[in-house]
Parts: sequence; C-alpha cells; structure tokens
Amino acid sequence: MHLYHFSEESDIDIFEPRVKANRTDMPPVVWAIDREHEFTFFVPRDCPRIVYKKAEGVSVEDEAKFFGLSSSDIIMTVETHWYQAIRDAVIYRYTLPSESFEVFDETAGYYISQKTVRPTHREPLTNLIEKLIEMNIELRFTPNLFPLRDAILRSTVKDFGIHRFGSARQL
Repeated sequence: MHLYHFSEESDIDIFEPRVKANRTDMPPVVWAIDREHEFTFFVPRDCPRIVYKKAEGVSVEDEAKFFGLSSSDIIMTVETHWYQAIRDAVIYRYTLPSESFEVFDETAGYYISQKTVRPTHREPLTNLIEKLIEMNIELRFTPNLFPLRDAILRSTVKDFGIHRFGSARQL
C-alpha cells in the first residue's frame, strides 16, 4: 500500500506525531493519505475545496444537480481566486512506509501513525491542474464555496469532503 504526505515544504526529513489543530481530542499522530485519494491534496495546503464523488444512493435530482452533464465521477470545486496559486504551485509528495499506519477514515483515505516516520521518497509535483484533468477529475471554480457546501450538506451525496473551509471567503 502506498501512503503519502503532501507539503509545500521541500525539506522534511522526518515526520513527528503532533496534535492537529482541528482534532485536539486526538493524541499526536502523523497523517497520511492513500493513493486513491491523493488528488485531494493537489492544491496548496490552505486552499479551501469541496470534493465529491458519484456513488450509490444519490437521488436522480441530486445527480443532475451536482454532476449535471459531466462525464466525471469526481468533482473538485475551489474558489476562483485560487486559480493562479494552484496553477503555479509546487507540492511535494512524500512517500511514507505503511507499517506503522492504521486506517483512520477509509472513505477519505486517511491513515494515522503514532510513531515518528521517515519518508522513503520525496517528489515535487507541478502542473497540478493538468494532473487532475489526466485523472478525469473535473475541476470547477466558483467565487464562493458556501452555497455548494450548504447544498451538499442537505443532499443525498454522501461521498464528499470539505477541506480547509476555514480559509473560504464568505462573500
């Protein structure tokens, strides 16, 4: 199994367990993501984004509303003002040994380790928009994520992630 950590920092030699700011109820851990879900980190760290997938149980109305005429089963929506930052970003993908990790959230692809972890490989990623396109992930831009977030939360779409929403602009 391949596990990764993504960062805009190019010189991380070791990952120490730490308490995550939005998960203070948890012990210190190192976070990783699996290969299937790595694309959710193909944007700068603080870029707010909503990612959702077609899955069983989505109503006909919600499928039409959220997927429309798209042939993609995965939609990532970000705020318009992040376009240039995403286009110009260099993100470093750190490959982590999987031995000490356990599943935290299988649906989201998150894994955690309570041990210090040394990456086995570091690779710079550029042309992130193109990478998403190559993966048949539809990337959408909107001036304001709040209406989409509210609609997703009221919908029958169950396979979704709302990332870094504290950085979203409320217009």
